[in-house]
Amino acid sequence: MSARRRSTTGRLATMALVAAVATGLAACGGGSSAGGGASEASGAKVLKLWHYEGETSAMGVAWDKAIEIFKTEHPGVEVQFERKAFEQIQQNASMILNSDAGPDILEYNKGNGTAGLLASQGLLTDITPEATKRGWDKKVTGALATTAVYSDKGVMGTGKWFGVPNYGEYVTVYYNADMFTKYGLTVPTTLDDLTKVMDAFTAKGVTPLAMSGAEYPGTQLYYELALSKADRSWVDAYQLYKGTVDFKGGPVQYGVDTFDQWVKKGYVSKESASLKAEDMGTAWIAGKYPMLVSGTWWYGRIAAEAKFDWDTFLFPGNTLAPGSSGNLWVVPTNSKAKDLAYDFIDITMRPEIQTLIGNSGGIPIAADPSTITDAKNKKIIENFNGLLKSDGLAFYPDWPVPGYYDVVVSAMQGLINQSKTPAQVQDALEGPYTAGVKEVTGG
Repeated sequence: MSARRRSTTGRLATMALVAAVATGLAACGGGSSAGGGASEASGAKVLKLWHYEGETSAMGVAWDKAIEIFKTEHPGVEVQFERKAFEQIQQNASMILNSDAGPDILEYNKGNGTAGLLASQGLLTDITPEATKRGWDKKVTGALATTAVYSDKGVMGTGKWFGVPNYGEYVTVYYNADMFTKYGLTVPTTLDDLTKVMDAFTAKGVTPLAMSGAEYPGTQLYYELALSKADRSWVDAYQLYKGTVDFKGGPVQYGVDTFDQWVKKGYVSKESASLKAEDMGTAWIAGKYPMLVSGTWWYGRIAAEAKFDWDTFLFPGNTLAPGSSGNLWVVPTNSKAKDLAYDFIDITMRPEIQTLIGNSGGIPIAADPSTITDAKNKKIIENFNGLLKSDGLAFYPDWPVPGYYDVVVSAMQGLINQSKTPAQVQDALEGPYTAGVKEVTGG
């Protein structure tokens, strides 16, 4: 969901929380068999499964169905499912998975600073043999596979399989078609067109963009602006360390400068600096803003809750978009039910689950497009497939190094509340990135 919702800092500050979580999990667990296979609790086989998808989201609906199928096919196994808060898993994963209190399988965020970090720490199982045996490597290919494999240093794109994604995501623009019609505006196809549309809204006293400065949305808007001046070689340099990144010019400078200008022009409200993503989303769903730049993980909720005519379009003029495979199913090294975990992953890759994802507003990676019935659902899936075909997925701005999420969020928040100049933001982005790359690579 991203897409989205990333942080690898603050582990020491949350030690007490982890201890409490671990104690609770230990209480519901039991004795276990060594190595792979199923754990035993009160004489029954157990699969402990965690994820953080909302119950009514496309993935939440699909995972519930997958659990149902798993139970039918494994009648002697008890599934101990827990829905966790994203930040709870994100901030505490290393400590939880380094104990005996963690799950046997969990959903986890992808990227160097998240799944890559855990893989480099030896906390995730190398599932390369299973990926080959079960054919996951034939379904998850190209840019989708980039986030599934990691080097021994935790850098995505090459190495061993440490996770399996089974849906996709990307950042798009949601727009209130009723508001566009009210003001006589049409969907923009270029960045200049988008600027004119936003000028028209501000002239009528309407703030064009819903925004959250306290969490990820501000970082995604910045990255969209940077990507408007970027190409694949820049993305590879930034994300995969295949070159030097200029933080004082090029895409970074354009993204920072343009974001700053948009705040000054009133396209983004300064008051949004303290808002969270939930605040942003609910405000847009309530019809308070014409446009929302965010991920496809919002799609199902918007479809269910928005009471006005709406649709989506790709960020105008861009050939690259923030996006990737969806989050990963990973199997902790300490899992006591690895074979069962692999069986569950296999179920989520089946056509019936993939079709359910698509018809619930998600983006399946192994579904027959003809089985998707809703026109808007088809559109977001077709746009994603187009990005895949053109190698247009550019991942996310906070991925390159551990702890970078908080850096990028703080930097964009400083632009929104105008407490930082563009030059100060560029410096704030450069220092931790450079230090992080050196730490990861040992260079």
